[in-house]
Amino acid sequence: MACRISELVLGCRDPEALARFWCEVLDFVVLDREEDGSLEIGPREGFGGPQPTIILSRRDEPEPGKSRLHIDVNATDRDQDAELERLLKLGARPADIGQTGEEQWHVLADPEGNEFCLLKARLNPL
Repeated sequence: MACRISELVLGCRDPEALARFWCEVLDFVVLDREEDGSLEIGPREGFGGPQPTIILSRRDEPEPGKSRLHIDVNATDRDQDAELERLLKLGARPADIGQTGEEQWHVLADPEGNEFCLLKARLNPL
């Protein structure tokens, strides 16, 4: 038997704002709100399905150092250029991590500076 990823936890200063961003990016909804301000977002079907949920955990200060984990996303209903335009309108911004410009992906940062990549391949929605 093996494990599978069920949740990703992301520390952030403003869980509500980051939830709005990631819910728009991923077509997720808020599944749960904790008393400490943390939120869980995920697919409309809820926790336990094929996609992991994301817990946005309230932190007053960002974690020291560079994050060792980032999220990769793929468009499901448009090409990469159209999806890049959509993500930038939602509040993502280009991030420079030393890429050459020849990559087939775009490195972006969410509104709190968490890096993620928009990959080229279009995936079928679940």
